[in-house]
Amino acid sequence: MLDDRKSAILRAVVQTYIETAQPVGSTHVVDATAIGVSPATVRSEMTVLEREGYLTQPHTSAGRIPTEKGYRFFVDEIGPGELGPAQHRQVRGFFSHAHGELEEMLRATSRMLSKLTSTAALVVGEVADPASVRSVQLVGLGPTTYLIVVVLSSGSVIKRTVERTADVADDTLHAVGAHLTSKLMGKSLATLNSVVPSDGPPPGQHVIDADADVVLVEAIEAIQAATNESGRSVHVEGASHIAGAFDASSTLREVLGLLEQQVAVVTLLRDVMDRGLTVAIGSETGVTTLAECSLVVAPYMVGGEQAGTIGVLGPTRMNYQETLAAVAVVSNRLSRLLSEG
Repeated sequence: MLDDRKSAILRAVVQTYIETAQPVGSTHVVDATAIGVSPATVRSEMTVLEREGYLTQPHTSAGRIPTEKGYRFFVDEIGPGELGPAQHRQVRGFFSHAHGELEEMLRATSRMLSKLTSTAALVVGEVADPASVRSVQLVGLGPTTYLIVVVLSSGSVIKRTVERTADVADDTLHAVGAHLTSKLMGKSLATLNSVVPSDGPPPGQHVIDADADVVLVEAIEAIQAATNESGRSVHVEGASHIAGAFDASSTLREVLGLLEQQVAVVTLLRDVMDRGLTVAIGSETGVTTLAECSLVVAPYMVGGEQAGTIGVLGPTRMNYQETLAAVAVVSNRLSRLLSEG
């Protein structure tokens, strides 16, 4: 446990290094804080902090920089900050106009979060949209082709084109759409299987009619396929922002390579969330490639259930307060948008 003076010195070193990317000397700490002691005393305290693993000295004649342990102390001490007025306006403006298909909303959210934090942003949809169904329409595109459009209470839209060998009449498409809407309205798409009995209707009977029942089964399978495809989506934006964050080009290549692997991104976010972390620093990410990176994460919710995760990945020398605030605000606004529909 650090005493008040060591804590103040460590906070000053970390904050200054985040801002300048230069080793921090004792004179700067004295000037930057109201600590009320001499540079010699600060140097002595910094030596103790180095011995205890919070700071390191890259060169004998240079000042100190934080270690992973130093960053962890700093993050645990400061907590999240607040977005500035301009950033709040940016977030409000985005969500006031956000609508359309879930995939596009998540992609746009990732893009906006990257601009907000000036680093790489990750948005993962880990489960299918749990919002309830508002309507289902089947629209003919040609004699043997039709489009399924499912509108959800979250405002997102699922679309799927079906191509079949036999012609299909518009009346049949309308009847199937009306039947699906009546059975699914206000319910989750998880109830799709209940629309048609697993063993089919009794012999000689039909759910709608002979032709429509065939289309009904096709439509249910198509919606399930579309839902499964959108059940785990990964959107990474702003990877180029971290290009100047690493001294070694090999480190940058490895980090960018990892961000291109969807399974790796999903596993990374899920693992950090499962361990109860909101910030993972360096080795805490569990990924050797990210030894010089930090990850800030938060879940987004729909109807009280976690629907996915958003995150920001940057160098360990990131602005933690601003990033924590941005991730928290965007997570809350996205949750509200998807839940309210």
